Amino acid sequence: MCLHDGQLSGKEEAFRYFFRILDNTYHFNFHEIIERLKDVYAPIDPDADTCVLDFDCAQGNEQFIDLFEHLLEKANYERLTEAELEEALSKSDLFNIPLTINLDNFSDKRIYYRGVSTREEKLTGIRSWFNPSVSFTNYDRVVLYIRYRDDYCSSAKNKTKVKGGTTLIKMFRNVPKQDIEMVFPDPEPGMRGLDKALIGLPAIGGGAMALPKLITSLTIFSSLFGYWFGRTQEAPDLKETKTLVALMMGIDILGEYLWKLFNNFKNGKVRILQELLENLYFKNMDNNSGVFFHVGHDAAEEECKEALLAYYFLLTSETALTMKELDDRIEAWMKDKWNCVLDFEVDDALPKLLELKLATEKDGKYSVCSIEESIKILDDQWDAFFNPLSES
Repeated sequence: MCLHDGQLSGKEEAFRYFFRILDNTYHFNFHEIIERLKDVYAPIDPDADTCVLDFDCAQGNEQFIDLFEHLLEKANYERLTEAELEEALSKSDLFNIPLTINLDNFSDKRIYYRGVSTREEKLTGIRSWFNPSVSFTNYDRVVLYIRYRDDYCSSAKNKTKVKGGTTLIKMFRNVPKQDIEMVFPDPEPGMRGLDKALIGLPAIGGGAMALPKLITSLTIFSSLFGYWFGRTQEAPDLKETKTLVALMMGIDILGEYLWKLFNNFKNGKVRILQELLENLYFKNMDNNSGVFFHVGHDAAEEECKEALLAYYFLLTSETALTMKELDDRIEAWMKDKWNCVLDFEVDDALPKLLELKLATEKDGKYSVCSIEESIKILDDQWDAFFNPLSES
């Protein structure tokens, strides 16, 4: 973007090299943060394949979440508040996959998101007859952090089979706000109106068709119960072939009817879980410690882009600029030239340049060093990374 702006006066190659060393500087800094995160997370990592010595999980978890939230903040992630989470869970499901989440299983749950956009999706099935498409709020990236209760016990109903106190981290892409519950583990599928109809209507029809066949058997059953409870003095003669056959046929018809009813109910839940798995398969980006690398890379990219834009506009300006002047110029340039409306965080970008010693401030106005001098400054700092005796 900066190279295509035509303001560098033949110094494009030098600027490209400046960008490369600036980018590597930020990636190296965040690499150190990722390594610290891995060390803190290792004792509570459910995917760890090493033995863990005596360790205070509660204290380690606090250290981890503080460092992890710092990394997420640098990558421009925001945390979903409890009120926003409750609102999202209470709304109807966008793609008609009803799920119930038992939030009491978790001692701590946090959802972070980045990038909010409005999207439109084509509907399928019966709903498309009335409304061919639906507009919804979409989260481009979602990070889920959950910690199970220490007294949590896995059961047949809780299919994750995790131990109490386990900490899980997951990363997803393109998650509709109304379907945020799909990112949680142990979802309990409900029944959609269509599934209820697919079960209920055949059940009513099958019952109506089976009823005439059951009349004889029901008559025999009523006679038996009447005899057992003293309402009648004469019991039906089960030794007669016709009576016995009618009774067995009735039991068979009733058993077949109840089995079909149960099977249809179970198949309905399986269809819902299948749709959920198909959605999550393409939305899940990473799990547990693997999420650190995604977020760390995003954080380095965001920090580098902010610093680079601020540096470029100060470099190409004929005079020093105030913080507001720089902010206005960058936002106007992004809107007019690239059709991108953004709120540039100039109060975050300028301190980066000052910290790297690429910019100076005088009387509230900022200016930067030349490209050649900036390259030398960054090159010296890069060498100092690997020489602890060097002065920064």
